[in-house]
Amino acid sequence: MPLLKINTNRTVEATDAVLQAASRAVAEMLGKPERYVMVELHADLPMSFAGTTEPLAYLELKSIGLPEERTAEFSAALCRLIDEQLGIPAERIYIEFSDAPRHLWGWNGATF
Repeated sequence: MPLLKINTNRTVEATDAVLQAASRAVAEMLGKPERYVMVELHADLPMSFAGTTEPLAYLELKSIGLPEERTAEFSAALCRLIDEQLGIPAERIYIEFSDAPRHLWGWNGATF
């Protein structure tokens, strides 16, 4: 049910390693089984931030029951992850958080 989308203008050589690290990190952060975590990675996108095309990332984290009071903590963890995996500093990362209502999140022919 958690979904992390990563968009970046960087070239990513080790996509499997990035996907696996992100999946583990999201499961751990949210305390949810990794078997439900989905990670989407889009690299080499034409993007700019603050008027430059220096390395940057835009992330979206969506999950059922995403606790608003922990988004600052999640932001710090995701920024560390992206810096470690892609070498993009926190000041070049935007993150959008969204809580998904159970009845609007489908899986396995039903909803949560």
